[in-house]
Amino acid sequence: MEASYQRFPTVRIRDLKDDFLKFELRDTDASIANALRRVIIAEVPTLAIDLVEIEANSSVLNDEFIAHRLGLIPLTSDKAMEMRYSRDCDECDGDGRCDYCSIEFTLSVKCTSEETLDVTSHDLQSSDSQVVPVDSIGHDPDIENFNQKKGILIVKLRKGQELKLRAIARKGIAKDHAKWSPAATVTFQYEPDIHINENLMETLSVEEKREWVDSSPTKVFEINPETQQVEVIDPEAYTYDDEVIKKAEAMGKPGLVEIYGKEDSFIFTVESTGAIKAAQMFLNAIEILRSKLDAVKLNFGSDEADEQFGDLGAHMRGGF
Repeated sequence: MEASYQRFPTVRIRDLKDDFLKFELRDTDASIANALRRVIIAEVPTLAIDLVEIEANSSVLNDEFIAHRLGLIPLTSDKAMEMRYSRDCDECDGDGRCDYCSIEFTLSVKCTSEETLDVTSHDLQSSDSQVVPVDSIGHDPDIENFNQKKGILIVKLRKGQELKLRAIARKGIAKDHAKWSPAATVTFQYEPDIHINENLMETLSVEEKREWVDSSPTKVFEINPETQQVEVIDPEAYTYDDEVIKKAEAMGKPGLVEIYGKEDSFIFTVESTGAIKAAQMFLNAIEILRSKLDAVKLNFGSDEADEQFGDLGAHMRGGF
């Protein structure tokens, strides 16, 4: 049997911040791109509060409300990959209450003044300094200082009201519950390939060109003020809405522009909840994809696995 054509994906980083990553994934196909997206969203592990034992709660929210709000507070999860799932932990027999598979938090707050007291994520005391609540940080300096001071609101207490509890954070994935999701959004799009028929475009008046350019909901095209030529200024702003194609047909100029999505090139945007840095989330997803392939290969010989799964085996062995 003739060997299949092997492609090795390449990645080029465009923009990188702690909570944001934009990159190009090239020399692969939609199946790999979508597999990567799904793993980032649903299978990269994080830590989240999974068990709450409430000792005292005289607030206006009942125990279930408090537990739910605690579970949705994102926790820094840089060490999640090295921790064990509670169900697989042999140190505590799956009870999920040992240092290998859990982190303990305590909270004890009582309002003693006439002013309303905000109970926030800053009031949670962690047994591990590496695992703490992620605060919502704004870009404006004043907002940033405010959020750093306030933290993430859990409940408000009036004079005499009290909240005292113990919580256990465990490792999990978003496929089991959204509270373990490391990503706010993960999207990818085909890289647009746009070709303008220059000869056909020259048959339009300047006013017609402007009307055609304005038919695009996003700013993809622009008229050069010196040459009066229509130019592609931002191909990635195109949203595959076909508005400019429909407009050209309505003007009696079919074929004025041809737009295709490159089938082997994708532009990814990844936004983190703050639990894991966006770049680390991407690297963890690659590692998880590799481990999935290894699990499959246990039931196949190497040659048979390549025959069954084609380019996927070459992708994972070659790396990104």
